[in-house]
Amino acid sequence: MKKQQLIRHLLGALAGVAVATSSHAQTAPAFTPAVQAFIKVNAPVVALTDAKVIDGTGRPALLHQTVLLRNGRIEQVGSAKKVKVPAGAEVVNCTGKTLIPGLVMLHEHLYYTMPAGGFFNIAQMPYSFPRLYLAGGATTIRTAGSIEPQTDLALKRLISEGKFIGPDMDVTAPYMEEPGMDIPALNTVKGPEDAAASTKFWADKGCTSFKMYMHATRADLAAVVREAHARHLKVTGHLCAITYREAAETGIDNLEHGFMASSDFLTGKVADACDYPAAHQALQRLPANSPAMADLIKFLISKNIALTSTLPVFEPYTGREVVLGGGLEALVPQLQERETAAWQNNQGKDTASVALFKKEQGWERQFYNAGGLLVAGTDPTGAGRTIAGYANRREIELLVEGGFTPLEAIKICTLNGAIYLGRDREIGTIEAGKQADLVLVNGDPEKDIRQLRQMEIVFKQGVGFDSPKLFESMKGKVGLN
Repeated sequence: MKKQQLIRHLLGALAGVAVATSSHAQTAPAFTPAVQAFIKVNAPVVALTDAKVIDGTGRPALLHQTVLLRNGRIEQVGSAKKVKVPAGAEVVNCTGKTLIPGLVMLHEHLYYTMPAGGFFNIAQMPYSFPRLYLAGGATTIRTAGSIEPQTDLALKRLISEGKFIGPDMDVTAPYMEEPGMDIPALNTVKGPEDAAASTKFWADKGCTSFKMYMHATRADLAAVVREAHARHLKVTGHLCAITYREAAETGIDNLEHGFMASSDFLTGKVADACDYPAAHQALQRLPANSPAMADLIKFLISKNIALTSTLPVFEPYTGREVVLGGGLEALVPQLQERETAAWQNNQGKDTASVALFKKEQGWERQFYNAGGLLVAGTDPTGAGRTIAGYANRREIELLVEGGFTPLEAIKICTLNGAIYLGRDREIGTIEAGKQADLVLVNGDPEKDIRQLRQMEIVFKQGVGFDSPKLFESMKGKVGLN
């Protein structure tokens, strides 16, 4: 592009931004044409008629319901025979279909596994992942750890202004991690004073959550908890050097990856030292119905600790999908080849992972049955088989595989997440007065949970986005941006 053409192009782009900003001030959000292309329903009043409603509370589903949406909120939910459809409403016939709440998922990232030579590394996916999250029914996410927090915060703003497609986001600050892992994109801190300063800095920038990582110490955690809680913000952790019991005693709010990151059962564990292989082996040796695990669960619940299930990132290879939730085609061709080769190489060679995965499913069920707040996410990192949107639906399937009913699994991925975020009065269930975040599924996931993959429309604040069209638009894009 010649210099003059480039200048004209940039000026035109800036003019477009100015127009969008001006219109946003009048009708927030004023969706750009690029966003409007994926909107299927956008009217002041919408009537979703004759639907099966799984409301997210865990209560039995209701048949033949009409849900009225007005100006981005749920106005009425009731029998199709009794709810009067207002004149002029846009009507969506939901016969044979199911409405569930928009998913509230608490371990998401806007990056994907992209090795740097021989080193494990991660790269930001600022365009594809927000779209895929919304396509997969996630209307609210927490990014449980950032590598480009400035990008995540900017995306949150751009989405709210109608310029990007994606969910509402609670942005977590960069990882609180001591030096110890050779991951180029990973943030590190040096001691509790640095951790406290980092917490203050990113809280002032707009981050609403903080995440401790594997080599962080008890002193680091105490410093972050002190600064975060002073601002009424929460702290979670993917731990190793700190045990779950130590973290709970120090005031952490949430623990990630179910019990897969617990080092509590490692005999002779050295304080503030991370020996991940040994901790992992201790979990492999731990019986499924261990009294020691039951005691830890009881203690965590007594401290009001939420536990995040992230089953997709641990799903074994043998006899399962290459990319969880059916998203292989979302990857660029080179990554499709990489993941397929890894999948083929691991068939029949992951019996230890299969055994531990089944135990983890059972431990999460024990935590839930004991009264713990179990929330959910996907963690699109690890081996590279976990992709935004596709994995969100897969998490629900895996909860059901582990013994939860479909109604329980949906509640974990909707209302429970909203409760943790302190937003359950606004989101997480299909109830009159709440924000109109809903997902229309062409089928009945209570009869067959895999029918969740047949999402048609994802309503975010009453605006219905075309789920299949969003998925289609991102095929072959993950790995690029």
